[in-house]
Amino acid sequence: MIQVLLLNEGRVLTGGEELLEQPGRKWIDVLQPSEEVMARLGERYGLHRLAIEDCLHLDQRPKLEEYPNHQFIVLQGFTALADEVCELTLHEHHFFLGPDWIITVHELPFPGLEAVGQRIRADPEATLGRGVDVLLYLFTDALVDGNFPILDRFNDELEDLESAVFENPQPEHLQRVFAMKRALVTLRRVLSPQRDVVGLLVRRGIPNVSERTVLYFRDVYDHLVRLYEQIDSGRDLLGNVMDGYLSMVANRTNDITKQLTIFSTIFLPLSFITGFFGQNFDFLSHRGFFWLMMLSVVGLPTGLMFWFRRKHWL
Repeated sequence: MIQVLLLNEGRVLTGGEELLEQPGRKWIDVLQPSEEVMARLGERYGLHRLAIEDCLHLDQRPKLEEYPNHQFIVLQGFTALADEVCELTLHEHHFFLGPDWIITVHELPFPGLEAVGQRIRADPEATLGRGVDVLLYLFTDALVDGNFPILDRFNDELEDLESAVFENPQPEHLQRVFAMKRALVTLRRVLSPQRDVVGLLVRRGIPNVSERTVLYFRDVYDHLVRLYEQIDSGRDLLGNVMDGYLSMVANRTNDITKQLTIFSTIFLPLSFITGFFGQNFDFLSHRGFFWLMMLSVVGLPTGLMFWFRRKHWL
C-alpha cells in the first residue's frame, strides 16, 4: 500500500500513486511492500536494485549506503507488550532519501512513526517544507526515542526483581533473569550498529542532508549513546542479581546443611545410649543404671542444645 504526501507551492495533497508524477516535495510511505510496488518506485525514482532487494527481505542490519541519486538507510526500533517487557517486536524501516523526496518502507505499523506522520500532515510547511532530510530526522528520532520507555520499564522490573531475590529467592527469578538478559542482548545487537549509522549522518558532506539538519542528527546520536549506557548498566545489574541469587541459594543450602548436622549430632549420642543400655544385660535390675540412662537421655541433648546456642550455631 502506497500513501503519498505532496507539497507543491504551498499546496498539500495526500493520496496514492496518482501523485507520484506530480512535481514537489514528496513523502511516500509504503506499508507491506511487494515486488510490483517496489519495481514501480524503482523505475520512477531510479532506486538501485540491491536496495530494492533489501527492502523485500526484513533481516537487514542497520546501515547507510550511498547510490548515485539517493541514500539508502536501514534503521530499526522496538515495541514491547504492555504486560511483558521482554517480549520485543522488531520494527525494521527502510528509507530512500533523494533530493526532494523520501520513501519509507516498512512491514509493520510503528506508533512513533504514526505520530510523526500526523505531525507532518497537520503542519507540512514546518516539516516537509524545511526539506525531506528533516523528515528523515523526525523518523530516526521517533525510532530511537521509542526505546526509552522500554528500558524504563525494564529498569523498574529489574529493581523489583533484585528486591525479590534478596528477600526470598525462587527458581522462577533465575528464569526471569535469563529472559531479561536475552532482551538486553537483542537491544544491544540492534542499537550498536544503529549508533554507527547515525554517526555517519552526523558527518558533514552527506548528500541530501543539509548542514542545518546535521545538528539535529547529533541530538539523536546523543540519545543512542544514552540508550547504550542504559543497556550496559542493565547488564551489570542483571549480573549482580544473578550473583545475589546464587549467593542466597548457597546460604540457604548451608543453613539447611547446618541444621541437619546439628540434629544428627544431637541424635547420635541418643543412639549410642539406647544401644548401650539396650544390651542383653541386667542393668535395669539396679536402679542406679536406670536413672543414669534416663539422665543421659535427657541431659546430654539438652546440654548440646545449650552449647550450640552459645556458639551461635543454632
